Amino acid sequence: MASTVFLSTISSPPLSSSFTGDYVASSRCFIGAPVASSSSPSLLYGKKNSYPLRKFHVSAKKVSGLEEAIRIRRMREAEASSKVKRTPPLRRGRVSPRLLVPHHIPKPPYAESGVLPDISPDFQIPSPEGLVKMRAACELAARVLNFAGTFVKPSVTTNEIDKAVHDMIVEAGAYPSPLGYGGFPKSVCTSVNECMCHGIPDSRQLQSGDIINIDVTVYLDGYHGDTSRTFFCGEVDEGFKRLVKVTEECLENGIAVCKDGASFKKIGKTISEHAEKCGYNVVERFVGHGVGPVFHSEPLIYHYRNDEPGHMVEGQTFTIEPILTIGTTECVTWPDNWTTLTADGGVAAQFEHTILITRTGSEILTIC
Repeated sequence: MASTVFLSTISSPPLSSSFTGDYVASSRCFIGAPVASSSSPSLLYGKKNSYPLRKFHVSAKKVSGLEEAIRIRRMREAEASSKVKRTPPLRRGRVSPRLLVPHHIPKPPYAESGVLPDISPDFQIPSPEGLVKMRAACELAARVLNFAGTFVKPSVTTNEIDKAVHDMIVEAGAYPSPLGYGGFPKSVCTSVNECMCHGIPDSRQLQSGDIINIDVTVYLDGYHGDTSRTFFCGEVDEGFKRLVKVTEECLENGIAVCKDGASFKKIGKTISEHAEKCGYNVVERFVGHGVGPVFHSEPLIYHYRNDEPGHMVEGQTFTIEPILTIGTTECVTWPDNWTTLTADGGVAAQFEHTILITRTGSEILTIC
């Protein structure tokens, strides 16, 4: 689940967080309010990062007129070659009451408060014992996501997907991390077509031709595992398929550059290069994040070109979760304060994995 960053002009130091619907390709936030660092100490295993405490902001990247002209030309060529169609505008359906979690299942601290937690300023580096628990949480999240994908077919509602996900997580003795996070009313995020992320499951039926991102996070034995994937529903436009394929490739390319000592900004550079080469745009508003005992922490992972400081540390766990669009990356948010759509109605796609940094590379934890 992606963290959200907002444009700001503050002057503080820079810190810019179908299986019947076919599974896409061959290989995978959650804050809907301005993000601020927490000044409270962390109880995590791990290291305090070197960043000073400050509010987050995003600085606009500088591009030359030639770079912008090339980007626009590539985008237009991609649209022309793929003949991408427009889908009917997404409309909110009826949102059913939140589902119950048995009392015996351990819950994260935010579950009942409805308060949006601060981003923890600490890297999350599980102890050996903690890493065993982290692997279990991530493996469960991957299995739940696979199961959720089997429901992606015409006429199925996203409410039904939410119920299936909720039941499987609870039966495994885990808690669905999105439920109650900052007041989020459901156990999974379901983002259809032009919904960038944080879609709230409702009574809308999936239609043949839809694409849908399902974002699953579970809290098991004190650790979160976070993953998402974009699925096809029925017969999907070739232009949509290409967008989804390239988005997954961007995730894979971003993971490929990760290892102990590598700079975080290398992730954004790699993702941006591939997206732009293929004629797509990378959403800057939503970022990856550290994950472990805490749902969202530093480092914040920017999926676009940036000059942010910081290097990866062996043993660290975080998510990479790029969102690509065919058209604008500008967005609008529904009155529910979560559901975020592209401003021009163009489709968006997202993939996400939780990874572990190793000495020579990285390990994807959200696989099964």
